[in-house]
Amino acid sequence: MASIRPFQSIRPAKELASAIPALPYDVYSSKEARDIVKQNSLSFLQIDRAETQFAPDTDMYSQPVYEKARDTLNEMIENGYFVKDKSPCYYIYALTQNGHTQTGLVGCASIDDYLEGRIKKHEHTREDKELDRIRHIDTISAQTGPIFLAYHMNASLNQILNAVKDTAPLYDFTSKDHVRHQVWQIKSIESINKITYIFEEIDNIYIADGHHRAASAVKTGLKRRTEHPDYDGSEEFNYFLSVLFPAEELHIYDYNRVVSDLNGYTFDKFLDMIRSGFEITDMGNEVCRPSCKGEIGLYGNGRWYLLKANPFLFSDDPVDSLDVSVLQNVILGPLLGIRHPKTDTRIQFMGGVRGLKALSEAVDSAGKGVAFAMYPTSMEELLRVADAGRLMPPKSTWFEPKLRSGLFIHQFER
Repeated sequence: MASIRPFQSIRPAKELASAIPALPYDVYSSKEARDIVKQNSLSFLQIDRAETQFAPDTDMYSQPVYEKARDTLNEMIENGYFVKDKSPCYYIYALTQNGHTQTGLVGCASIDDYLEGRIKKHEHTREDKELDRIRHIDTISAQTGPIFLAYHMNASLNQILNAVKDTAPLYDFTSKDHVRHQVWQIKSIESINKITYIFEEIDNIYIADGHHRAASAVKTGLKRRTEHPDYDGSEEFNYFLSVLFPAEELHIYDYNRVVSDLNGYTFDKFLDMIRSGFEITDMGNEVCRPSCKGEIGLYGNGRWYLLKANPFLFSDDPVDSLDVSVLQNVILGPLLGIRHPKTDTRIQFMGGVRGLKALSEAVDSAGKGVAFAMYPTSMEELLRVADAGRLMPPKSTWFEPKLRSGLFIHQFER
């Protein structure tokens, strides 16, 4: 059973709800983050990416940067830019993009559920990325970016959330990327208790996005346990900020690949090498977006090609049957020499939200290499991999819309 509980959120003052929240810290380069903070002095990036408040040559991982994040958050609270609710609440967070709405419950998940496998993962994490967020969370004693979790839809929970959504929202604004954000507060003790009980009856929860933030929050909680050996499990550092969505409402975009060279092959030779595994159709200048599982769009040498994977490339294995695995196991690894896509500098990943034109432009600007347009991994595939206790290849999923940081803050010590 899952342990989800309400919390006393620190959140923007109502009149600043559209100005403060920002996309997740790792969406931006340091320069992009600096430009945004320069344009909007209230942007939460001044806390999530506090190097924006230092000279450009400052080490973004130095301790003064994390301390500046803490001090800025405390100053904004003291100056009334943020408010803190007086009692623990749940919140509803609905995001609408291109006519599609997904409705999540904002609460705190248990680090023990994560450690004991009731919160299931599907991606590896990198220690260097974890260390950055561990230091950030530990220094400010708060989690500022929610973990994007999924669960199987529950009719009883839907009924409670829909009733609250019939009331006036706490926040309702549209961000610059045309996503509508709506927030409702659940203060009723009866509703809070019902929601908590419903999750106690749910066996598994899945990380959709935010694996590094989750791992960092858990490791920070474990660090605090060693500093408080008399802890009893009820302390806030035993829980981490989350938004939980029904898996059935979530939409995964394609996560595409650009490779900077052909590992010594000519383009014609490369095509010949992959013919045994794929049916290849020359699409010319027609941008090739895969229409179903097993199809891959290939761009190279100024032309688009449609690759249809032969059935023998797939198996019943939940990981090897993924399109991204077929690409990695048949083309990227053995032919192009990209054995470790997480660290190989020859490969670049592009979220499908950027469109396929970005792929051809990347190849054309370099004058060499190839790009692969993928059919999106499905939620069913993600859940199957997680349920099997397996992990996907890097960059298998791209979720949109992105949750905003700074809209809810879970402070566990002050």
